[in-house]
Amino acid sequence: MKQSEIKELSVAELQEKLSESKKSYSDLKMAHAISPLENPIQLRQMRRSVARIATELTKRDLQ
Repeated sequence: MKQSEIKELSVAELQEKLSESKKSYSDLKMAHAISPLENPIQLRQMRRSVARIATELTKRDLQ
């Protein structure tokens, strides 16, 4: 998810996206532990997406 897309979402939508992204990241990690993923770069992309959403939420809380 791109930063520009994240900025357009509301706080409630961001929180929902964050929980969904964390769950899918943990699912990907489990799948990768069992058998290697076809595209392991997905792990990095998902982790960075979770971080972007969490950063935007923190930024909005501080304002």
